[in-house]
Amino acid sequence: MSVGALSWLSDRLHLDENQGLLGKAFPAEDSFLLGEVALFSFVIIVLSGIFLGAFYEPSTVDVAYNGVVDQFQGEELPAAFVSVLHITYGVPFGMFIRRLHHWAAHLFVASIALHMFRVYFNGAYRNPREINWVIGSLLAVLAMAASYTGYALPFDEFASTATGIGYNIAASVPIFGDFLAQLVFAGEFPSAGAIPRLYFLHVLLIPALIVGLLVVHMLVLVKQKHTEGERSSSEAAAADVDQDDESVVLGLPAYPNQAAVGAVVFFLTAGVLSLLAGFLPVHNIVAYGPNDPASTPGLVMPDWFLMWLYGFLKVLPGWMAFSVAGVEFSAEFLGALVLPTLVIGVVVLWPFIESDPGPKHFTADPLAAPKRTAIGIAGIALVLVASLAGMNNLFGGALGISTDVLNPILAVAILVVPIAAGVVTYVIVDTGTGGNG
Repeated sequence: MSVGALSWLSDRLHLDENQGLLGKAFPAEDSFLLGEVALFSFVIIVLSGIFLGAFYEPSTVDVAYNGVVDQFQGEELPAAFVSVLHITYGVPFGMFIRRLHHWAAHLFVASIALHMFRVYFNGAYRNPREINWVIGSLLAVLAMAASYTGYALPFDEFASTATGIGYNIAASVPIFGDFLAQLVFAGEFPSAGAIPRLYFLHVLLIPALIVGLLVVHMLVLVKQKHTEGERSSSEAAAADVDQDDESVVLGLPAYPNQAAVGAVVFFLTAGVLSLLAGFLPVHNIVAYGPNDPASTPGLVMPDWFLMWLYGFLKVLPGWMAFSVAGVEFSAEFLGALVLPTLVIGVVVLWPFIESDPGPKHFTADPLAAPKRTAIGIAGIALVLVASLAGMNNLFGGALGISTDVLNPILAVAILVVPIAAGVVTYVIVDTGTGGNG
């Protein structure tokens, strides 16, 4: 590692300082707790996943079903499907734990997204916190990947169809498509090795990566000063510090105050997830039945956090495919991999795109940063419109319009709406700040 890189890391991580966790101060602002909600959601995912893993059978081998669901009594069904039936209807609290696992996964992704919104619009990703922004962005990607690899595990008709879309996307990669499909899906999906391969990714590899990044994320957080909102003169006077003194963070000590707050957040998170698990059903595998290669469900869509990627895949026209030196670049590859990778890449690298030479320890008011706020709103609009495009069949059916007619309109909207939203936001915010943004 070069001297310049070591100096950069030392500046960001205060490697020459001995900062312990118990001496760290946490600002008493509710929005700062979104990261803890994400952490506790992941803890619940792991605990519920251990319970489910004790009964799940990652195999597509047919076995005779002798359970409580009369519809399948005595039939030869895939072992994975049978084990999920057993968890749902035969294991005490199995249905509740399965629902808890499902909703915790959704809250994990949602809380990461909201946490990133808070960090972005407050400018808390700036020097010296670029590293943790990159880590948080990668955690969001891994959270979505973990959810996707869990799709196929029930091996019902819906799950296998949805996972098959991912197989087709992987196979569309120029040159390396066959290798990627073999690596992730053990060959053409659904193959005998697909479920064990996806199960390994879902319960071991991806969670291990998430744990590793969470540990690094927390270590970096401990080493750095926490961001803090603008202080009032009364708060500064009460703490006997200057209002603009960045060397001191006003907040709660890690122990016992922040630890007590964290305990409350954990039980609130567990309570909300328990309510969701108790009252809201999840994917009904009985209604879809086991995987049947000869049929396709009428409506197959990914979860909300992958819908934007599905939207790119749906609306990108086939005529955009091209070949270079005999290598085919399909519209499927461009829409489902290239465009999302560009979006994710911009998000991950944003602190370096909007580089800031000096360290910033106070959060910024979004209304005082028109450009940053406008770009953020444009990005959110892009994801929302692309997500709507992923549901084009629903809109087309409701409006009586074929998807062939609707898709070009949605493709134009993906380009135009984010730009319009960004421009309008910039004008409104810049006008409100007197043109000083």
